[in-house]
Amino acid sequence: MFWTTLLSFAALAEAAPPAPNVARQFGGTTMLRFGCPNVVIDRLDPLVNPGVIPSAHVHQIVGGDGFNASMTTSDVAETASCTTCQFSEDFSNYWTANLYFKAKNGTYKRVPQLGHAYQFNDQFSTQTQGGILVYYVSAKPGSITAFKPGFRMLSGDPMMRSRPDTKLKRQNCYRCYTGPNYGGDTGAPCMDDNVDSEALPSKPCAGGIRSNILFPTCWDGKNLDSPNHQDHVAYPSSGPTTFLGTPGACPSTHPVMIPQLMYEVVWDTTKFNDQSEWPTDGSQPFYLSTGDNTGLGQHADYVFGWKDDALQRAMDTSGCFGAKCADLLTQTIDNARQCSVKKVVDEDEDGWLAELPGIAMPMAM
Repeated sequence: MFWTTLLSFAALAEAAPPAPNVARQFGGTTMLRFGCPNVVIDRLDPLVNPGVIPSAHVHQIVGGDGFNASMTTSDVAETASCTTCQFSEDFSNYWTANLYFKAKNGTYKRVPQLGHAYQFNDQFSTQTQGGILVYYVSAKPGSITAFKPGFRMLSGDPMMRSRPDTKLKRQNCYRCYTGPNYGGDTGAPCMDDNVDSEALPSKPCAGGIRSNILFPTCWDGKNLDSPNHQDHVAYPSSGPTTFLGTPGACPSTHPVMIPQLMYEVVWDTTKFNDQSEWPTDGSQPFYLSTGDNTGLGQHADYVFGWKDDALQRAMDTSGCFGAKCADLLTQTIDNARQCSVKKVVDEDEDGWLAELPGIAMPMAM
């Protein structure tokens, strides 16, 4: 499979120069892959609902401690003093909706998270105890423009409950692990139809559920944001780029090629696999914090905050895999866990709830 071949290539590259045939297959592609524990779980969304306390639904947020309801729209790195991310120069913020289990009696319980699979000699990411695994891919080092201070974007639509086509099938998906220890994880994210689906899985997943959300790879080169946080970015003219795929040409309206950004979240749904506790109509029992039972409203928010030109240096470097690249600085998991943001909205995170927090509030887009 593609994914296992890539892992073998990365291991080979760490030990010795890659064999010519393997090097030709992956070229000089760089893939940063690193964990970020949660900096806070809170009902805030400074991208979609700036200044609003509380926002419409709960998020898990990782990254720098500059995160707040009214965080700066300029250089985030200048407002943060620490980060939960493995790369210690990355003060960006990354966030997604949380996942909840709905019991037969109608109450909700937040689904806990797991760390991430051990790859590229990276112990840090296995010890995050949740949070988000972040990927930045530079398929053409030297031709990729890193994000600029103040850059923001949103991928996905929290209001979506059906899709008219499969255009985003390889961009926004769930992987149903077939067993413990990330069972069945042999194909690239969103590329294995045996375990990947656009909607939340309809059956119990023996090893839990993984979310993957990819972002567009073209930018208009002018606007750091847009009213809907999406129009300033776009997919290549040929369509969305698959994970680690060779990107097509960017459209003339969005001519600048930017890094391929992807989030990965592992939900430990195994605690809720007893189908006697599932709805009597046979439907699956998991809800995003937006109230979405389909999973099609999965979305991700991004606020760029790398220090100085650190990300650009990485995107210009060929052959990086995992959490080591060029001269980028990293930190230990213990240091990362010391970074936090004080919770603002006083709500129960882990108890059984009569309703999803904020679900009665209208959502703005």
